[in-house]
Amino acid sequence: MANKTMTASSGSSVAARISDKEFRAIRKLVYDKFGINLTDQKKTLVVGRLQKVLRQRNFTSFKEYLSWLTSDKTSEGLDELANRISTNHTFFNREKAHFEFFSNNVLPELAARRQQLGQTEMRIWCAGCSSGEEPYTLMMLMMEHFGSSFGQWNPVLLATDISATALKTAMTGVYPTDKVAQLPVPLRHKYFKKLPDGTMVVKDMVRNRIFFRRHNLMDGTFPFKKQFDAIFCRNVMIYFDRETRNTLVEKYYQHTITGGYLFIGHSETLGRDDSQFNYVMPAVYKK
Repeated sequence: MANKTMTASSGSSVAARISDKEFRAIRKLVYDKFGINLTDQKKTLVVGRLQKVLRQRNFTSFKEYLSWLTSDKTSEGLDELANRISTNHTFFNREKAHFEFFSNNVLPELAARRQQLGQTEMRIWCAGCSSGEEPYTLMMLMMEHFGSSFGQWNPVLLATDISATALKTAMTGVYPTDKVAQLPVPLRHKYFKKLPDGTMVVKDMVRNRIFFRRHNLMDGTFPFKKQFDAIFCRNVMIYFDRETRNTLVEKYYQHTITGGYLFIGHSETLGRDDSQFNYVMPAVYKK
């Protein structure tokens, strides 16, 4: 999900026909299903995003579209709505201070704790992984940190997002050069391969290590049997209202080991009275 943005599409024939009641119905559906809080100021942008859907599916009005959405038993319509609303914009090494802290502080601490317990598993969750840049960066950093001893560890890196479109890009692992440009040169050379068309593909030794799954953060319960050492949920909660955000953070707390970390976006914050996590540094918290 990572920094979701919305821009209006060209053309206004459908936009002119949406009523306030229809927009409120779409807003409620998006909030109930995905937790995204669409304000009245987002009306034009949302309509712009959905115009193409209406044209492709030959709907002449938002009333027809809503009727289909609410009666569709396959969830195809909701999946498509999620993909349209949650357009993903991110790049490798975004908010790099987080990755530096993860590599220099979190990994040594987690490794020492696991060694004391005689364990080799290390569990990381990227919640709202968008098109995959974040989990790939984390896996590369783990490989760099452990070096030749990496094979002695069992890192479990789960990357989830609600958008099937974003996950498809993530699992493919192919990116334009500008998306990779912020990574340190040694990482680009070691873990990427340049394709004939000039794009860059993540090497299999990294890509095959990550579990990409579709997951809705608004689900009542999370299906995880084990807790995580670190959870990354960056630039996702800026689209949630306070109640939704607090509920989600409480779930993260329950699914984080004692001493584990939560990373959020630099434009986000946890209120002192809203969370049991302890502040470590900007946008980094510890249980």
